[in-house]
This record gives sequence, structure tokens and C-alpha cells, in this order.
Amino acid sequence: MSQRVVGVSVPRKEGAAKVTGTAKYVDDMVFPGMLYGATVRSTIARGKILDIHLPDDFPWHEFVIVSARDIPGRNIVSLILDDQPCLADRAINHSEEPILLLAHPDRHLLSTAVAAVQITYDCLPSIHSIEESELRQEIIWGTDNTFKTYTIDKGNVDEVWKDAAWIVEGEYSTGAQEQLYIENNGVIAQYSEAEGCTVWGSMQCPFYVHKALMALMGLPEDKVRVIQTETGGAFGGKEEYPSMIAGHAVLLAKKAGHPVKLIYDRMEDMAATTKRHPSRTRHRTAVDKDGKLLGSEIDFVIDGGAYATLSSVVLSRGTIHAGGPYCWPSIRIHAKAVATNTPPHGAFRGFGAPQSLFALERHMDRVARTIGLPPDEFRRRNLLKQGETTATQQEIREPIDLQHLLDRALKLSDYHSKVKIFAEKNPKERKKKGIGIAAFMHGAGFTGSGERYLNALVGVEATVQGDVRVMVSSTEFGQGTNTILCQIAAETLGLEYSDVQMAPIDTTSVPNSGPTVASRTAMIVGKLVQSAALGLLQTLTAAGLLGEPVDRDVFREACRIYVQQFGALKSYSRYQAPPNIFWDDTKYQGEAYPAFGWAIYVAEVTVDTATYSVTVDDFVALQEVGKVLHPILAAGQIEGGVAQGIGYALYEKVVWKQGRMVNNQMTNYIMPTSQDIPPIRVYFEEIPYPYGPYGAKGIGELPMDGPAPAIVNAIVNATGRDFYSIPLLPEDIFATLTEARHEIAEEVLA
Repeated sequence: MSQRVVGVSVPRKEGAAKVTGTAKYVDDMVFPGMLYGATVRSTIARGKILDIHLPDDFPWHEFVIVSARDIPGRNIVSLILDDQPCLADRAINHSEEPILLLAHPDRHLLSTAVAAVQITYDCLPSIHSIEESELRQEIIWGTDNTFKTYTIDKGNVDEVWKDAAWIVEGEYSTGAQEQLYIENNGVIAQYSEAEGCTVWGSMQCPFYVHKALMALMGLPEDKVRVIQTETGGAFGGKEEYPSMIAGHAVLLAKKAGHPVKLIYDRMEDMAATTKRHPSRTRHRTAVDKDGKLLGSEIDFVIDGGAYATLSSVVLSRGTIHAGGPYCWPSIRIHAKAVATNTPPHGAFRGFGAPQSLFALERHMDRVARTIGLPPDEFRRRNLLKQGETTATQQEIREPIDLQHLLDRALKLSDYHSKVKIFAEKNPKERKKKGIGIAAFMHGAGFTGSGERYLNALVGVEATVQGDVRVMVSSTEFGQGTNTILCQIAAETLGLEYSDVQMAPIDTTSVPNSGPTVASRTAMIVGKLVQSAALGLLQTLTAAGLLGEPVDRDVFREACRIYVQQFGALKSYSRYQAPPNIFWDDTKYQGEAYPAFGWAIYVAEVTVDTATYSVTVDDFVALQEVGKVLHPILAAGQIEGGVAQGIGYALYEKVVWKQGRMVNNQMTNYIMPTSQDIPPIRVYFEEIPYPYGPYGAKGIGELPMDGPAPAIVNAIVNATGRDFYSIPLLPEDIFATLTEARHEIAEEVLA
């Protein structure tokens, strides 16, 4: 038997290829006769196309030109509601909406050609905020500008107010955030009438693209092939958008009769693709005289942009997480996603939870201050315990001790002594120190009945030489999918890590194991890999080729004999829900997720009251995530999530002008650099989850949820002033602190 590989920081499967430069990304690939593609986009936020003019003095005969009239199937990007056109035919609903596609052998001529296209519009009034959408003075989607609504109702909220010692209200907002993956969106497509279409691309969800191309091109399943190339980051930004760009490339390839490469530059990628949904959350909370929560009413709204895309599922997760890790006897959550005339917002790490949890954790600090309790003590009195229920009435069956998690985080950060020291020193100092906490959780896997609907399938194959391949559609884009799935298979089979490889992600040769999203890969797909690997052993044992003990040489010999006698040696496993997982889609009640990751984060900051800048000085990230499969990759996931959370809180502001992102460059969209990131001290509690592979749960999205509220709570602690929105830039702090000084001066004069 091999040494254990689960729980060990083995080398990344694709690491050597990446560091040596041999890994092939889509823009490294060149096909014979290949053309290059470009997109002509709308310059207005809303209106109608009156005319498209191609000036006579331009050599258009050299270009392949595609419009909506060239689409052989349905002019939609098939996803959930199928409301977004692949190419605008007449109506324009956001700036950057694709209208025409161009292709040419010389990629350098394309920008000139795009600029030469003249489009005449009939402009219509547009809306660009949640508040404008709610007014409904312009109806831009459906009958009421609303993509989706949810309501969660637990207990009797209407009765709690009369018994409350305190009722605390607050409103909180979050802005859009760009994913800023290192590699921009890009695909290559080829097409033939005999074989259909093939797409190579940077993507998270190959079968999403496969489904979209079938609808767009009017092709059967076996005439669409999607292959993931090496992917340089995604963070949700390559979940649904590759279906759009793949459709464009295939349309060009079909009309051109040549392969077409379509790669966005950074400016186009930032301006045209999806971002994190902006949000607004209103809280009204009832608390008794002992500081215990009685109930709450929460109104949660996200800005979905011009088309529905993934807003319904982003809203769902944000809604379910809006109550956080607290015991609410009564709670009512109203949630909706509304339409605006901006490019559609979409998936981003955390998927709605960072928005609602920012509001909740800011509000918990505000409630604590109102009732005269320290923030940690108020949370302690209300944290969920085993046997209690969440906002959706899901009973916590996991043996989680959030009180212990809180105690450990406070000790690791030296929270109590720092609160005291900062309070003593801050009145005398220009640079004021603060410390803040956030308590939160994140569900792993698809929400509710989502995993049953996906019905994921995973395969494990052994060759005649005894080498093993894991066959999944779960993609690697930096987070460690290839590594951990190979670890799980090797551990189960008793092999060396080097004996197991990943099958290339190709929709013609791997089963649909579901999208690489929602913190589901390690827990859901990993468990299926474990099950399929056990099935492989059982097949060999049933054939009389394996006994006990099993070692590497015996396994290889068994595989050789089996393949020679019976043919291919493959084992498949299909998803089955753990017991006691029941979800009511109508009432939005029940077991929202098979398991949660739990966390307490503590941020320490300095606020310079001369420059109004904030630096994060120290960060403690403590989480319970089940078994840690790969310590280095797990810590890296947490560090990366915290770094993105710092950007979300303090730096990353999308500047909109009439629905168009105007700071779509790395020079003016400010993100934190290594100089802006503090020491991030990562700690784990490990309570193995019985239905995860070797006890593992999902981890990838959890660290995005806590940094922003912890940081802003720390800023409030440092300055004594409340802040309700992120990103919180120096000019925002200046405005609030200047207003405070004016108020103090007026009081003195009075």
C-alpha cells in the first residue's frame, strides 16, 4: 500500500507545466488557416438599431461579417431563462451589447474595422440603479423589472416587535466587483457541416457551453464538442460568459469556413463581461433585554443588469445566507433581483453571500453597540448551536461548536487586549487603530434540490498498464481540482499519487459531473471519485483478480489481466443525496445545503485621519471546513479569498457612466497589490463530514464572505463612525469624518 496522500501537500498535477511554460492556453494555440475574430458592440445603454452602415471606402470584402441573421438556431445564450440574445437583432438593452462579428486573417486590422462600422440608434430612456428599477418609470424587463423573488419566513415575525427591548434598523450596500482573472476570456472554434462544431476555450463549465451551442447552432448533442484548455483563473467570471464568446466564434467559423480565434483584450473583457452583483440590504431587528435575538425582517435586493443570466441562483444563495450563523426564533427575508441597463452581472466567488453577509455582520455590530454589548459578546449569545435551525429551518446536525471557534479566533488575534489598547491610544493619535470581527458560514454544493437536478456522473478508468484516469467535467483554473481529485483516487485505490492522472476535459469523452462552481468540487465530485474508485476495486475483486492486501504491483497486474480478458476497465458513480436532505422549493424551507463551512475572521486596521487611507495590518482567518485534503492548497484558497475580500472592501470600485464601465483598465480599476495585503494568518478546525471524501467539505467560496465586514467593523471601531457601503474609499471616509467634525463643532458652538 502507498503512503497516505490525502491530507498531504503533494505537488500540483499541472504545476510543472505551468512553471516551465509548456502549459498551453487558448491564445498559445494556432490552427492552419485560422482567422481572428472581433465584436462590434453597442455604444448606448438602451434603444433600437435603426441602421448598420459599412462605409464604401473600407475593404469589407476581406472580412467575414456575421449578424443575427446568420444564426441557424435560436438567437439566445441558453442558460436558465434564455432571455439574452447572442447578437442584438433590433433591441439594445445595455452598452457593450454585441451586434456584429468580424473576422480577418490579420488580427491587427480588426480594431480599425470595428471602429469603421457605423450604427444609428433610436435611443430610449435607461435605468442604472436598484432604486430606478424599483420605481418602474421605465419597464425594461418583463412587467415589473424583476427577474426573481424569494421569501423565507420562519416563526412569527409580526409578533416579535411588541416584546422587543430594542428595535434596530439599518441599510447597507455593496458595489460591483470585477473578477480580474489573469487570463482574459478566449476561445477557438472550428465548424464543418459533417462534424458540427468544436470549441477550445478558457472556461469553468464545458457542458454549459455545450448546451448553449446546441441551441444557438441548431445541432444535436453529438455534433457539439467543447474542450477546456488550460485556464488562467476564473472566480465565477468564466462560468456562463464563455457560452457567449463560444457562440460568437462558432458563428464566425461556420461562415468563414476556417477556424476562428476570439480573444478579448483586458479593456473589452472588463467592460463587456459579468461582474459581482451590486446589492442593497435593509435590516430591522428585534432584541430582548438579555441581548438575545427575537426576530428580524430583511429586505435583500441585487442588481442583475440587463438580462437574467445567473441572477436567480445568485439571489438564492444570498437570500439563504442573509440570516448568517445565528439562531433566529423568527425571521422573514424578502429578496429580489432587478433589471438595469448595464451589462448582465453574474457569478463571482461567494455567489450572493458576500453581499448579504456584509450587511448582516455590519448590522450585528450596530445592534451590539445600540444595546451596549461588545460585538463578540453579542454574537456569542446568538450563535447557532447543534440542534438549532437556520433561517430556512435546517437543523444543524454537524458537531460544530461556534463558541469554541469564536474563543479561538479572539485568542489568536489577541482581540480583547487590542480593543482596550486601541481605545486608550486612539484619542491621542492621528493614525487610529481598530479591530473588527465577522462570523459567517457558507453552504457547500448546489442549493436545495440543485444537486439532485444536476445528477452528476463521475468515472474512473484503469489502463492495461494499471495507470488510472479520473474522468470528470470539473475544471482546473488554479484552485487545485486536478490535484485533490487525483489525491482522492490514489488514496482510495492504494496507489501512488503519480499513478493517477486527470482525463482531458472534453465533452465527448468525460461524463457531465456538473459545473465547477458553488464549492461543490471537493465535497460532491470528490465523493463521487472516491465511490467510483471503490467500484473499480470491487470490479477487480469480483473478477477474482484482487484480494487482501492490495499493493501497487498486484493492482497493475490485475488491471492487465482484466483489460486483456474483458476490455475497458471503467467505473462510474452517480450522485445520491445524503440522508435527511429535504428541500421545499415552494416554501424555500429545509436543508439548503448538505453541509456548511463555518468561520470567524478578525481584521486589524489603521485609519490615517490625515490621508483618510486604510491599511489592513493583521488578519486572522479561522474556519471549520471538514478534512483538509491538501494543506497548502487549502491555505492558498483562504489567503486568496481574503485578498479579494480586501479589494472588495477598500479598493475595487466599478465606475459607471450611463451603464458603461469607464474605468475598465488595470491602471484605473484599483485592486490590492502585495503591498496592500497584511500577514494573513490561516487556521483550520477539522471536523470530518461523513458524506464528503475522507471528511472534506467545500472551501473555495467561504473566505470571500468574511473579510469585508470584518474590515469595515474594524474601521468603525477605529473612528467611532458608522459606514454602511463598500467599497469604502478614502474619499468616503473623508466625507463621513468631515461631517462628524462639523457636527461636533456645531454642538460646541451651540
